[in-house]
Amino acid sequence: MPADVIYIANDHGGYELKLEVVRHLAQRGIAAKDFGSNSTELVRYPVYAARVAGAVSIGETRRGILICSTGIGMGVIANKFRGVRASVCTSTYMAKMTRAHNDSNILCLGGKITGVLEALDILDAWIDTPYEGGRHAISLGLIAEAEKTLCNPGGWEPSEPIP
Repeated sequence: MPADVIYIANDHGGYELKLEVVRHLAQRGIAAKDFGSNSTELVRYPVYAARVAGAVSIGETRRGILICSTGIGMGVIANKFRGVRASVCTSTYMAKMTRAHNDSNILCLGGKITGVLEALDILDAWIDTPYEGGRHAISLGLIAEAEKTLCNPGGWEPSEPIP
């Protein structure tokens, strides 16, 4: 199993929150590998989401964080990758439930809709809540079964050059 390094990426709308998240992870002693973007300059979120979702999909890392303006766009593309269970969370309850019931492996946050303190509380809940297994494993098994047909195991390389 890969080391407990959380991969993180963002677009222009998530840059400022990413800085706070990376700082918070460091304070907690959790390593983060930053895949950009590194400014508020306009970029295309699918390119950045693919970096983290692809790494989670192939088992290079167990968890990732994606941040755009709402978290929605990042979640849409991340969930196209086999084995990824990306969850947009706007409350600590959502973060706890998606970890406990869905074994979420990518947290999607909205840099323009969630305040820093709330986002950090959501992050902590997502990190600290264990997967319950049990009856929830049945649903995850069905998802894995569907992914065999619906998701290309080779991943995706964006046609747009990665800056």
